[in-house]
Amino acid sequence: MNTRLDNILRRREEITVMLADPDVTSDNQRYTRLSREFSEIEPVAEEATRYLELKQQLQDNRDMAADPDCDAELRELAESEIAELKQALAASESRLNLLLLPKDPNDGRDVILEIRAGTGGDEAALFAADLFRMYCRYAETQGFKVEILSASDTGIGGYKEVIAQISGQGVFSRFKFESGVHRVQRVPETESGGRIHTSACTVAVLPVAEEVDVNIRPEDLRIDVYRASGAGGQHVNKTESAVRLTHLPSGIVVTCQDQASQHKNKAQAMKVLQARLFDKEQSEADAERAEARKGMVGSGDRSERIRTYNFPQGRITDHRINLTLYKLDQIINGDMGELIDALLTHHQAELLAAQSS
Repeated sequence: MNTRLDNILRRREEITVMLADPDVTSDNQRYTRLSREFSEIEPVAEEATRYLELKQQLQDNRDMAADPDCDAELRELAESEIAELKQALAASESRLNLLLLPKDPNDGRDVILEIRAGTGGDEAALFAADLFRMYCRYAETQGFKVEILSASDTGIGGYKEVIAQISGQGVFSRFKFESGVHRVQRVPETESGGRIHTSACTVAVLPVAEEVDVNIRPEDLRIDVYRASGAGGQHVNKTESAVRLTHLPSGIVVTCQDQASQHKNKAQAMKVLQARLFDKEQSEADAERAEARKGMVGSGDRSERIRTYNFPQGRITDHRINLTLYKLDQIINGDMGELIDALLTHHQAELLAAQSS
């Protein structure tokens, strides 16, 4: 542990010196990369410093308590502090163990959020809109920015499909456990008999890919343009502004028609395509570790039913961690902190258990 902590503290010192170097500050790409690394290493370095100081204090007190030549009053004081120092050291070590857990390289990325109505017809589409509002409101409380890339609405306030980009510091780390099937149980507004219906939506959370992550060759891409349809302003059905991208090797198809210009629609469709290809590559790479990850939170299987929203009982249940909260109204209105924190805590516990075994 000490060697690892010494390396972390040494690296922080190296980065601090480099960030003050004019050659580095004038190189925007290098400066950004080092700044990001510093922000990641700083919390660990601070806790490492605290841990090493506590460890040294504990050793000093033990030496003093064991020294027969030490003043009796000082020895008694040293002995009285040992229990307190042990407790503080154990707490610091626990925090360090969490900070030293393997980092998800995607945690700092923005995300592409895709919500699709599943079984349940209009009710499923209305639930898709509810989920999208929930995520938008939660994103707002975190200081994240939401931009709709593509939406297919039903005309009665629902979405057959909505795709958005959520941007900000550490977005993926907060949203990554949302992929899967979300089920709702409630009485639809159109139901005169008051019967509870069950509907479902599929949510996919994809880390935004940078151009260096995914190489899309022009010859692998088919681009079709056509006239947009549905609500969307004066350009609809008048200009060929809608864009459909087909990635021939993978068969992935992305369409976008929400923007007035073909150029903007193409750019947004390309963002979604890059994210889907990046996610596909990562999923394939993770296949070797699938058995180890099978029991973990957020395995990424979008056919897995992860959560049930029961409106008559005001109850929300996350089936992966057996968590039930009777605060559906608050959560559906964006107060997702307790739910997301519970998923993160459970995931950290799984990582710690895997590390110790």
